Amino acid sequence: MKHPLFISVTRLVSVLALACVSASAVIPDPLPPAPEPVEDILRLQIFLDTHLFGPGKVDGRPGEFTTKALKRYQTTLGLPVTEIGDHTLDLSSVGESIITYTIRPEDLQYVGHLPTQPSAQSKKKYLPYDSLIEFLSERFHCSPELIEFLNHPMKMGTLKPGDVVKVPNVQPFLIEELTQIASLPEIPEYLPRIIKIDTREKLLGVYEGEKLLASLPITPGSGHLATPPGTWRILGIAQMPTFRWDKSVLEYGVRSGSYYNLPMGPNNPVGVMWIGLNKPGIGIHGTNQGQTIGRSASHGCMRTANWDVVRLAKLITKGMTVIIEGPAPTPRPVIVAKAKKADEIPPPSNPEPKRGFKLLFWKK
Repeated sequence: MKHPLFISVTRLVSVLALACVSASAVIPDPLPPAPEPVEDILRLQIFLDTHLFGPGKVDGRPGEFTTKALKRYQTTLGLPVTEIGDHTLDLSSVGESIITYTIRPEDLQYVGHLPTQPSAQSKKKYLPYDSLIEFLSERFHCSPELIEFLNHPMKMGTLKPGDVVKVPNVQPFLIEELTQIASLPEIPEYLPRIIKIDTREKLLGVYEGEKLLASLPITPGSGHLATPPGTWRILGIAQMPTFRWDKSVLEYGVRSGSYYNLPMGPNNPVGVMWIGLNKPGIGIHGTNQGQTIGRSASHGCMRTANWDVVRLAKLITKGMTVIIEGPAPTPRPVIVAKAKKADEIPPPSNPEPKRGFKLLFWKK
């Protein structure tokens, strides 16, 4: 039998070890200058991202969506809700926060020339990444500034196959596994699940009963093109969709005969996934601007990062209910031409007589 003192020491070591694992995050004050990451925040973001409580782009910096993801995760687990610097989550599952990735020759097939105008984009067969750093940023859910900082003094503009780069240790977004599928298969057991979207908080949640399965940041519409509140239903989920670019739809919500059909690709305006709702023209989708999620406005839809929308698609199915809460679109002002008063209307002026033979027939 073990000596009681040995047992007490063993328990003490266990308690100390647990305390070390769940100690509060260390956030320096003042923060280091951007884009230098804070290690404890970087680990927390990787942890939350891995558990599908998206902090937005991983950058190792404190921010709105890291805080919201943390608080939603704590609430789901029944833990005390805290600020970033006071959390006691066990982040040991993260392992090393920074790993390495070797750029492969086959990665280059997803990188190429990307025109800026829809008219030119419509003539291509695929809308690729415009650089390897954009490819890496999306693959590892992070900001390009973080990759540049981690790999200084390596020049990101000259990356090539064989180069080894440091990246965050997240579940990589694998663009090479996505093929064009017009409608993903239905999963009947997912039908009771509900997507709840709060456009004020810019958050999307997937619920199974009262349990929150995933929480992701979104960019909703606003103003005249605000995302319409209400209870909707998923009509279908398309992987690697094309996009009908119509300026009239984007600005006024009305279809016109002047449009461009844009091909699939990570830089398609709706990204790599379209989750259509039974509200014409409205859906949840990916984006070609993953760095701006939650920080700008859409044209009525709800967009989220490509690395998030592909994981969201694995939790949902056609026919699911989507509840959107938030402000309704504001009416566009009706511009009515102001009628001029009688005394404001100038009298008609007599035209000058034309030269030539018609002058003989001019009447005064």
